Amino acid sequence: MRDTRLAVLQAIREQGQATVASLAEALGISPISVRHHLTSLHAEGLLNIELQRQSVGRPKHVYTLTEAAARYFPSAYLTFAERLLDELKASLAPQQVEAIIDRMAANTAARYGSLDIRGTLEERLKKLVAILGEEGFRAAVRRVDSSTLQAELNCPYVFVGQRHPEVCRIDGTIIRSVLGRAVQRTSCVLDGDKLCIFSVEDN
Repeated sequence: MRDTRLAVLQAIREQGQATVASLAEALGISPISVRHHLTSLHAEGLLNIELQRQSVGRPKHVYTLTEAAARYFPSAYLTFAERLLDELKASLAPQQVEAIIDRMAANTAARYGSLDIRGTLEERLKKLVAILGEEGFRAAVRRVDSSTLQAELNCPYVFVGQRHPEVCRIDGTIIRSVLGRAVQRTSCVLDGDKLCIFSVEDN
C-alpha cells in the first residue's frame, strides 16, 4: 500500500472516526486528495462510511476502519508470527519452510472439505468466497471470458508477507485444495498491485 493511503488509515485509527476536513488537516494534504484516497480505501473494504447529520449545516460523511483494515497495523500476534517464521527460516531449508506452509494451508482447506463438483464453477467459487471470508480474506469472483474466472483477494497476511513472502502460498493452496483445480496468480499486493488475483480455468 502506498505511503499516503497508509497514512490516511493511520490517521483514522488515531482519530477513531474522521472526516475529510480532519484528515486534510492532520495529513497536510488537500481535501480533494483525501477524498481520492478515501474512495479507493472504501472500495477495498477498509472503511465504513456513515452520514452524520448536524443541527446546523449539511450532513457530513464520517469514516471509520473496518476489521479488514486491522491487517495494516501490527499486533502482538503478527509480531509473534514474524518471529516464529524468522526462527523456522533460520533452522530449516527454504523448501522445508514452504512445505510446512503448504501443509498448514492444506489442513485449513480440509476443514471445509471439497465443494460439490455437480455445481458450476461460478457456484463453487461463490461458496469459496464465503470460506475465504472466514479465514480473513475479503474476496470476490468475476468472469473474465468464456473459460476463465478470477478470484480477487485482499490478503490478511500482507504485513507478515512483506518480510516473509512464503505466506503468499496460503491463499493459492486453499483455493486449489477446495476447488480441486489449478490456479494461477496473476497479481499480488506485495508486488505493488491493489489486489491478489488468481485465474481459474473453467474446463
